[in-house]
Amino acid sequence: MNAPRVSFVSLGCPKALVDSERILTRLRAEGYEIARKHDGADLVVVNTCGFLDSARDESLAAIGEAMAENGKVIVTGCMGATPELIREKHPNVLAITGPQAYESVMAAVHEAAPPANEPFFDLMPPQGVKLTPRHYAYLKISEGCNNRCSFCIIPVLRGDLVSRPVGDVLREAERLVKAGVKELLVISQDTSAYGVDVKYATSQWHDREIRTRFLDLARELGDLGAWVRMHYVYPYPHVDEVIPLMAEHKVLPYLDIPFQHASPRVLKNMRRPAHQEKTLERIGRWRETCPDLALRSTFIVGFPGETEEDFEMLLDWLDEARIERAGCFKYEPVGGARANDLGLDAVPEEVKQSRWNRFMARQQKISANLLKKKVGKRLPVIIDEANGTIAKGRTKYDAPEIDGAVHVQSRRPLRVGDIVTVKIDEADAYDLRGQAV
Repeated sequence: MNAPRVSFVSLGCPKALVDSERILTRLRAEGYEIARKHDGADLVVVNTCGFLDSARDESLAAIGEAMAENGKVIVTGCMGATPELIREKHPNVLAITGPQAYESVMAAVHEAAPPANEPFFDLMPPQGVKLTPRHYAYLKISEGCNNRCSFCIIPVLRGDLVSRPVGDVLREAERLVKAGVKELLVISQDTSAYGVDVKYATSQWHDREIRTRFLDLARELGDLGAWVRMHYVYPYPHVDEVIPLMAEHKVLPYLDIPFQHASPRVLKNMRRPAHQEKTLERIGRWRETCPDLALRSTFIVGFPGETEEDFEMLLDWLDEARIERAGCFKYEPVGGARANDLGLDAVPEEVKQSRWNRFMARQQKISANLLKKKVGKRLPVIIDEANGTIAKGRTKYDAPEIDGAVHVQSRRPLRVGDIVTVKIDEADAYDLRGQAV
């Protein structure tokens, strides 16, 4: 009996990508083959994103394409939390499950295309199926979120915070490193809240008890011998405790913190956690402890009620904070978000666009000036793409796919996953160029 073939579509953020990896690992462990095309597969699984209207449109289009090319489609992911929207557009999908519903997805797969054999998990590599390159992997430490930001519906889609036991996280990290992963990207919806829901309960790791806590997790991950990069960290006071680990090179000197804005009025309307914290002072203290700390963040312009004064405050904050990387989004209403009911005036689209342009121009100057300071330095670079003696990689200060790159020339051929020392010769607004030494 031939193994059933499943075509798979993964949409959305890195957290959704980890969900896809888990489903694919289960499929492969049960003997299913993963097809490259919808046509000819026994069924299609679409892992959707439902955070923004534009993401919903992309998900619905992907479902439509799968229906047209195959006809047997199972839908999972964030948009699965609103099945009526999917059924309205595509009434004939086989099944719809919400995010993280691995058992429900597998049950639907079993019904549509029963497995050829009993599961043999020993046929799988210990790290499971990965959708990232072999040398880096996302390590999801929790699901859901306890925050109630007015522009976000993640708690509706994924529920409240549920932290994974720290022993389970560390065992997964250890398997990944043993399988050749050189960089662990720690992700969740609110990484610095890790363990709050379980009151920082202890968990067994090797012969020790470790607390389910951000600091303790960072310290243990730092002992595994891989680069450890922290994403989606809110600037709570206890984050200060992790900065010395960065200064000691236990974890990468990098924090991805979604500040979103600088105006206290806008932050209050956004209902951001820690919006009253004096973040500029905190950043200053972080840099005193770890001078080469790199910060990346995301910001929203055009939030309802944002005035020109609010926006100018954001630009002034950028000038003072001088963060290394910043992404900017024009506010987009999200169905079901509280921001729609605040009674605040919408910012006209042309004003949003103008503010986005001004933000990006200001940040580009800051980034270019900071990168110039790296010219002449020798920096470790992890190689993401290699073509003989020409390669592209990243420093410790840049995450894959969202930050800048280092274009490398070398006297010897380089391989993906190599970590090499590069002398930086040139810099522009986003990228560096140099020679492997």
